[in-house]
Amino acid sequence: MIGKLKGIIDAIGESHCVIDVNGVGYDVSCSARTLRNLKLGEPAALSIETYVREDAIKLFGFTSEVERSWFRTLQNVQGVGAKVALNILGTVTMQDLANAIALQNWAVVEQAQGVGKKLAQRIVLELKDKAPGLSVAGLKGGTQVATGGAKPQAPSAGAPQDTAAAEAMSALTNLGYQPAQAAQAVAIAMGELGDAADTAKLIRRGLKELAR
Repeated sequence: MIGKLKGIIDAIGESHCVIDVNGVGYDVSCSARTLRNLKLGEPAALSIETYVREDAIKLFGFTSEVERSWFRTLQNVQGVGAKVALNILGTVTMQDLANAIALQNWAVVEQAQGVGKKLAQRIVLELKDKAPGLSVAGLKGGTQVATGGAKPQAPSAGAPQDTAAAEAMSALTNLGYQPAQAAQAVAIAMGELGDAADTAKLIRRGLKELAR
């Protein structure tokens, strides 16, 4: 089973890339967001989810283990297959997806191609208790897969607001609040304070919301 590929990006298509690993080209399906982070002729490493079927072996590539976890989790919802899961991840950032689920804002998820109103509502409802764990995992235990020859970093290294949100959620959870409660409070705080809000401000606003 293939879990990771590291090589040179040989081709980039509408929904896939070809990564050359020691002369062997692997066709890997990726989200639009992942593909935008890849560059032809440059080194990259992708976390791989391998699907084995009777007639084919399908590879799906991600820039982090957290993104791959979201890919798996989304498919636990009836009506969400691999293609729809990739469309969601390519349309909505992982933090915005977590916020949408916490706030039950299905309209955010509906933006993705192939996701109608009913399916979007089902996604935010069924994943309400799972999304907080994935968000915190992005800070605590996720492993970022490097692209362009860069060293591995924390999953949210390129997005300070994601780091602040995950840290705030972790702090509120450590104070005894349920992950779903913490996620909702932080999502509300981010909506009011904006992406530039630091961890301390998110925690204070989150505590205020939880005290209501």
